[in-house]
Amino acid sequence: MPDTTSKNMILWFFIGLFLISVFLLGWLLWPFLSIIVLAAVVSGVFSPIYRFISIKDKITPPFSSFLTCIIIFLVLFIPIAFFVGILSKEAYDLYLTAKDAVLGDRLQSLIEGNEWIEKIKGFLARFNIEISGEELNSIISESAKAVGFFLYVQARSIASNMFVFVINFFLMLLVIYFLLIDGSRLINFIFALSPLPKEENEAIVQKFKDMAGAILIGNGLGGLIQGVLGGAVFAFFGFESPFLWGVIMALLAFLPIFGIGAVFIPAAVYLFLTSKIGAGIFFIAFYVVLSGGIEYFFKPKLVGHRVKMHTLLVFFSIVGGLHLFGILGIIYGPLVVTGFLTLTDIYHANYRRLVKPADE
Repeated sequence: MPDTTSKNMILWFFIGLFLISVFLLGWLLWPFLSIIVLAAVVSGVFSPIYRFISIKDKITPPFSSFLTCIIIFLVLFIPIAFFVGILSKEAYDLYLTAKDAVLGDRLQSLIEGNEWIEKIKGFLARFNIEISGEELNSIISESAKAVGFFLYVQARSIASNMFVFVINFFLMLLVIYFLLIDGSRLINFIFALSPLPKEENEAIVQKFKDMAGAILIGNGLGGLIQGVLGGAVFAFFGFESPFLWGVIMALLAFLPIFGIGAVFIPAAVYLFLTSKIGAGIFFIAFYVVLSGGIEYFFKPKLVGHRVKMHTLLVFFSIVGGLHLFGILGIIYGPLVVTGFLTLTDIYHANYRRLVKPADE
């Protein structure tokens, strides 16, 4: 008995020391958490390119990783650095327009006495729903101000701290460089520490890889296509700040319920109100074809059906992520939900029977 008690004390003492060391390590790495998470996601997406370079050219892993990092730099850093300045200016202009009631004056003149608005108000009045022109004006103006200010803050945080952004990006590339080379060793190290069976550890890692691919490849490319084409249409029809609207549509494309319809539908309504019926019909048709083609043909072909998550849950994970983490919440939100859903699947498959009452 004394021997068992002594062993238990040693075990608990070791566990205490280990938890303290984990806490201190987490505290030490906390300032770099975003860099590490982004590096893990990006390295997972670009790892096929790394393997292709290694096998195709038969060159050493360090040089293959270096070439892959150059590709990542060209694909991510240059477009971000180029677009941030434009986005910051256009987003701030939208915010000022809404804040200074310039947008409100335009809307007021458009709403007052408009035949379509009067018909809609008359239809809603049958159901005891009354919306005044002032209320509609206020809703649209406040929404524009909130969107413009959010994007301006995100872009300004990069533009005003460009040196910090460059340092963080190259730190991310440094982490990616070593993850591509030693990622499998790191995963095996974590597996060795985990008390879970190997197949459960592999299931968790695979789920995160699938979600990372779905976010950056499926949603990322889908959002890029919709943003570019949507912004081009806005520029063609003479809307102000087409670049800004393209960025907004690229971000909204991540949302599975509203998507770019949150921009295209109001734009179509605006065209109808200004008696541009043909242009309004074109906007609606273009939105249906573009959004439907991306959601039901492009994304399934690109990422398959490996990531099974309810549409409403995807929506709230992204919106909640944006609220908590800013623009990076587009990545963090779905990853958090993926971790929860993966653990619930493991629980139902392997551990639920262990906690069932004896009389069941």
